[in-house]
Amino acid sequence: MADAKREIERKYESDDSGLPDLTGVGGVAAVLDKGVVDLDATYYDTADERLAAASLTLRRRTGGSDAGWHLKLPVAPGVRDEIRAPLSDTVPEELAALVRSRVRDAELIPLVRLRSARDVRHLLDADGVLLAEASVDSVTAQRLTRKGGAAQWTEIEVELADDGDPAFLDLVDKRLRKAGVRPSTSPSKLARALEQTSGRGHHGKSKAGRRSKGARPPVTAGDHVLAYLRAQRDVLVELDPAVRRDVPDSVHRMRVATRRARSTLRSFRSVLDRSVTDPIGAELKWLAGELGVDRDQEVLADRLTTALDALPPDLVTGPVRARLASWAEARHGSAHGHLTGILDSRRYLILLDTVDTLLATPPLRPAAGKPPKKVLDKAVRKDLATLSDLIGQALDAPPGEERDIAVHEARKKAKRTRYAAEAATEALGKPARALTKDMKSLTTLLGEHQDSVMARRTLRELSAGAHAAGESGFTYGLLYGREEARAAAAETELPGLWREITHRTPG
Repeated sequence: MADAKREIERKYESDDSGLPDLTGVGGVAAVLDKGVVDLDATYYDTADERLAAASLTLRRRTGGSDAGWHLKLPVAPGVRDEIRAPLSDTVPEELAALVRSRVRDAELIPLVRLRSARDVRHLLDADGVLLAEASVDSVTAQRLTRKGGAAQWTEIEVELADDGDPAFLDLVDKRLRKAGVRPSTSPSKLARALEQTSGRGHHGKSKAGRRSKGARPPVTAGDHVLAYLRAQRDVLVELDPAVRRDVPDSVHRMRVATRRARSTLRSFRSVLDRSVTDPIGAELKWLAGELGVDRDQEVLADRLTTALDALPPDLVTGPVRARLASWAEARHGSAHGHLTGILDSRRYLILLDTVDTLLATPPLRPAAGKPPKKVLDKAVRKDLATLSDLIGQALDAPPGEERDIAVHEARKKAKRTRYAAEAATEALGKPARALTKDMKSLTTLLGEHQDSVMARRTLRELSAGAHAAGESGFTYGLLYGREEARAAAAETELPGLWREITHRTPG
């Protein structure tokens, strides 16, 4: 089974001077010589280097204390999550799954072999606690594809100890720079190997990299819509590994990107041919729904747990907390397993391919080639007008299920209007930013109402289970009443908020 480690490190160019003395830097009391370790790593990628283009590395390495398969996912400059799996002859399935959103059906093949003689030093504080590991690596790189170029270099690497303070690396950095050591111009050994064995940077060779990073600034209405849609595609692909790893908030963020993409296709039908985009929108709706199974449960569990924690102890009768925790754990485990299956499905991978094709050869309508301001403004105003009608219906609906449904429909339209304004922000400027902010406030209020509806539904379910087990239903009823009050408060606040928004929005 794969495990994960957060890796925080700095890389430096090295010459014959090697590693300067770091004693006294940032509390370093001793520098312990750990000897030289021979490392042999083979890096895998697709033939068109999709992983390298996204700054991901997948390798099989022998030698050292952590021999095995390593997948490194970028988090921030100098920070990566390293996912590890035991040695095997083929790429472990758990690591292959984490890169599937980028690899799709392409084969992972040996790309580069790196052999390193690593001269290791441990930087210890006065208590003998490890602060960081510094090493001087003599590297030999051999490309295993194309004409098989080779390269050699020496570099210094300083990796922070687990749970260490990143500020320590800043102090080491000052010492190294003072000694004439320069920060590396390559973010990783693989990146440097690809550059030096091919004579050109690897980012320029990847088709996916060219689409995402080499796109020209938006000029026409179509450019703006496609740029926003491309950004959502990128978020989907980037978050796929995090969702599989069950990283907090990853499901929510992926679901939002899916909804943004779908809303873009629906709001800007004057720009993109709906005969092509409507089927894609239907698939995006399916994916958002599947992501919602896990996300909605997570939101409900947090809401109900917080509400329960706020009650005085004498108002909590029976094993309410245990029943809620059991419900949340069972639902989450089932939902996450189901979602992982969705991300492994052919339907999902085909959807990603279809969105890529749409971006590569967009079905543009005549309005797409026009200046963006008028085209995008018209689309945003159309969404806003429909939202106004739905808000009116929600305010006129009688309390109860009919109003709940009307408020939920208005919420969905408010989100779509917000996403349309976001997509148009670069072209429309301040008015689009202001509308985005207003729609965020509106969706927050309407979301509070919808969360209350879902919480009451769950409380009825939990109360029925408690009743069947002979437990008291008092606390469930109390929480239900408080949720009713929260929904009523949102309904009361809605007319005033909507008046403020309409007064601020130019006619």
